[in-house]
Amino acid sequence: MSLNAALLALSGACVYGLLQWRATKLPAAEQTVLREQVLVARGSAREQNYNAEIDVATERILQGRLKNSPVDKVDVPEVRRQIREQVKADFQLVPPGYSRPWQIDLGFAKNFLRNKPLQLRVKFNSAQKSPSGTFVALWQVGDPNSANLWRSEPMSLAPDTFHEFQIPANLFDDKGVLTVLFINQNDTALLFPLEDGLEVLYPQGGFTLNFARGLGIIFCWMALLAALGLMAASFLTFPVAAFFSLAVLTIGLSSGTLHEVVESGTVMGGNGETGVMGHSVVDAMLIPLFKGCLTVIKLVENFSPIDSLSSGRSISWSELGTAFGQIVLLPGGIIAVIGILLFNRRELATAQGNQ
Repeated sequence: MSLNAALLALSGACVYGLLQWRATKLPAAEQTVLREQVLVARGSAREQNYNAEIDVATERILQGRLKNSPVDKVDVPEVRRQIREQVKADFQLVPPGYSRPWQIDLGFAKNFLRNKPLQLRVKFNSAQKSPSGTFVALWQVGDPNSANLWRSEPMSLAPDTFHEFQIPANLFDDKGVLTVLFINQNDTALLFPLEDGLEVLYPQGGFTLNFARGLGIIFCWMALLAALGLMAASFLTFPVAAFFSLAVLTIGLSSGTLHEVVESGTVMGGNGETGVMGHSVVDAMLIPLFKGCLTVIKLVENFSPIDSLSSGRSISWSELGTAFGQIVLLPGGIIAVIGILLFNRRELATAQGNQ
C-alpha cells in the first residue's frame, strides 16, 4: 500500500499539472467556463425525496387492482413496477401549458451563500421530437410572494442533455429555501426525472484540495483490491490467485447484469415472444448470492470521485471518511480477516504435516 500511495501520488500530480497546463491553452471564454464548472468544488442541493409517497401510492393502487382483477403471484412484481412508474410519472411530468415547482432547501449552506451566484443544472426528456430538436424553457426563481424574483428569457434547450446556467444571488428566503418554477410553453409534455431533473449547485471550495480528496477515495479502492489479492494469495498459488482476483473484479464491473438478474428473479431471462420469465432450480442459490454481491458492490460504487471531479462537484471530508469506512474497514476488513484465518489454518496444517 505504501508503493500504491507513492504511485498514486505521482500519477495524480502528473494529471493535475497536465490539466492546469492544458487549461492555459484554451480561449479566454472557455477558460472561464472551465474554472466555473469543472476546476472548482461545488456543493449541490436537490428536492426532497418522494420515494416514500410513491411507494404508499403504488401499494394502494396495487391492492385495489388485485381485488378487482387478480393476477398470478409471479406477475405481481412486474405489475407493481408498472404501477410505480405510472405514479412516479405524476411527479415528473409537466404537461403543455402547465408549470412545475421545486422547493430546494439549501440547509446550512445558506449561511455562506449570501451575495454569491448559484447555478441550476437541469435535464428533461420528451417522448416527441421538435422540428428544431430543442424545446422552449422558461424559468422563474425566487419567492413568488416577494419582489425578490428572477425570470429568465426563453431558452432553447435540447432533451436528454444536462444544461447549466447561472441565476442571480440571494433568491432564497430566510429559511434557505429556493423556489424554482418551470413553465412549459411547448406543445408536448416534458419529463424531469426525480433523480437528476433539477439540481442547485453552489461554490464550496477550491479544485486542488477537492482533487486530493478524490485521490484519497481511489486509494481506498486500491486498499480493497490489495486486501482481495492478499486473501486470494493466502490459500491459492500465484496464477490462480491472480485469476481469482480478476474474476471478482469482472463481477464487480458487471453490476448492471447482476442487477437485471436480481430484479427479474431468475438467471434464465425472458421469452422474447411471450414476455414470460423463465425459471431454474439454480435460482434459489444464485439469486441470494448475486444480491450479496450487489450489496458489496454498491458500497464501493457509491463513492466515485471521477464523476464528481469531471462535473466540478465537491468531495467533502465526511464523504472521504465514509468511503474509508465503507470500502476499507467494512468489506476490506472482512476480506482481510478471512485471509488471516485461511493463512493461519494453512500454516498450522503445514506444521502438523512436518511432524
